[in-house]
This record gives sequence, structure tokens and C-alpha cells, in this order.
Amino acid sequence: MQPRNMSMSGVVDLAAVKAAGEAKQKAEQTRAEAARNGGDAGAAGAARLIFDVDEAGFEQEVLQRSAEVPVVIDFWAEWCEPCKQLSPLLDRLAGEYAGRFVLAKIDVEANQLLFQQFGVQSIPAVFAVVAGQALPLFQGSAPEAQIRQVLDQLIQVSEQRFGIVGAPIDPAAAAGDQGGEQGAAEAPEQPAGPYDSALGAAHQALDEGDLSGAIQAYKNVLSDDPGNEEAKAGLAQAELLRRVQDLDPQQVRRTAAESPADAAAQIAAADLDLVGGHVEDAFGRLIDTVKRTAGEDREAARLRVLELFEVIGADDPRVTAARMALSRALF
Repeated sequence: MQPRNMSMSGVVDLAAVKAAGEAKQKAEQTRAEAARNGGDAGAAGAARLIFDVDEAGFEQEVLQRSAEVPVVIDFWAEWCEPCKQLSPLLDRLAGEYAGRFVLAKIDVEANQLLFQQFGVQSIPAVFAVVAGQALPLFQGSAPEAQIRQVLDQLIQVSEQRFGIVGAPIDPAAAAGDQGGEQGAAEAPEQPAGPYDSALGAAHQALDEGDLSGAIQAYKNVLSDDPGNEEAKAGLAQAELLRRVQDLDPQQVRRTAAESPADAAAQIAAADLDLVGGHVEDAFGRLIDTVKRTAGEDREAARLRVLELFEVIGADDPRVTAARMALSRALF
């Protein structure tokens, strides 16, 4: 069993905008269904806050569920002493957060393939899956305050980027998943935002390969709402895809290797780096170009790295680190 539609080992999923749109639509459909059924659909979807997962059930229990609620994964083993401190803490927090995320527990001894697919180096290790996208959270033990901060950020990103909001439920009812009615609170139906239709059209154009149409659609949203983060990310990704679609990767990389001071060559190679999932390489290449060039070349490299930050997202720690490195290079 191979986990699908996941961004492993830092690989950039350039269908992220499409995934976000689909996830948002599915989340809205789930909430609407819950409202029609008096909350029953939401209760069924979030009946278990904490559950064990194996390779056979990974797609249904984690990937599919991640379209409705953030799924936090706790990789553990019986022999792991730090796991014995961290796992109970995660269990308690899952209860306290009451459905804003669910906790999947994976025994690495019994699920070696999942252990390898996620690139886990040691345990305990904690990941999240949102809209089918894998996100590393932290490895090893961590203070409760830090874990809460990470979870809060995960919930915020899930809602803002993907429109995924876990349905609040009664933890006691979830723990007593043995017949009878669940004590789930009905998730309020969310009204459509003013730009949902325009963003949907942009996502569809991107999905169909109409990059020019997608770019224009995202620009239309941003002309009325310059701070719309979903449109910013979509525009950056559509423009990146259009820039690389006619490039000869071998030629671009050969030129970049032979001419390290050629800003245009380094910028093109950085685009290919990002498309290939080499996020830190792309950022590092452009920041090095900023350091070794001046004038228009330096400005072009600076602007391109800012554009690539939009592709990855401001909340990504790789972007945070690269921003600091760029500041040092500039000043």
C-alpha cells in the first residue's frame, strides 16, 4: 500500500491549489449534510478522536478523513521510552481540542512501510495530513506549550488554506463510541465567501491546464481583494507552472552550472528546483544569486525568491528560514 497524493520529504505538490479547492468543497458538503441530518453526519465523521491505523486502513482512516478534519499522526513503538511520555499527552490534547483534529496512532514495528514512506528518522515523530498533504510537525519529545502552539498553527493553516474545520464534538461521547447517540455539536453551515465562485473558476482553469485563464482569474480576485491568501498562492503556482512548461531542464541546469553569475540562468534553475520539490535548494540558489550580483540582476533574483515564497506559503518553516537568509544577504 502506497500513500497517495502526499507531499513527502518536502516535495512540493503543485496541485495544492486544486487540492485546497476540492477539500474546501468537500468540507462544505460535509457541513451541509450534517445540517440536513441534524448533525448526524458530523457526529459519524468525528466519532473517534483517537484511533489506531495500519497500512491496510491508512487510505480510508487518514487520507480520506483528512479532507474533513486535520489528522495528526503519532508514530510510536512499545520499546520507545519517550513515546510513553508523549503519547498520553497527545491523547489528552486530542480530547481537549474536541474534534478540531483527530489523532491517528501508528505502531512503527507493525507498519514499517508507513514508517519508511514518511521518512521518519526516529521516534516519537508527529506528522499531520491535511487534504491528503503530509506535513511534518515535530520529532522527539516537546514541551506541552510548544505542542499546543504547533497544533494551533495546524488548525489555522487547515482552515485558511483548505477550508477544513474539524467539527466540534463532545469528547466523552466520542470516547464512548459503543452505541447510542453521539453527543456531537452540530457544525454551523458556513456561508460562501464573496470570492468563492471566482476562486472556483480559477482552480478549475488550473486543473484543466488553462494557465493563462487561471492567472487572469486569480488576478481578478486580487484586484478586488489584494490580501486574499488563497488567490495569492494560486497565482504564484500558476505563474510558476507557466514559466517552466517550455523549459528544457537539462539545458537550464547545464547553463546554470556553467554560469553561476548568470542571474537569468539561476532564476530558471530555481523554478525547476521548486517544481522538483527541492524547496531549500531553490531558495538557496536565489539567495546566493542575490549575494553575488548587483543592480537589475540582484533585484530580479530577489523578486523571484519572494514569488516562490508565495508558492510554498508564509507559514512554512523553510520560508521563515529563507526570509532571514535573504535579509542577511540584502543588508
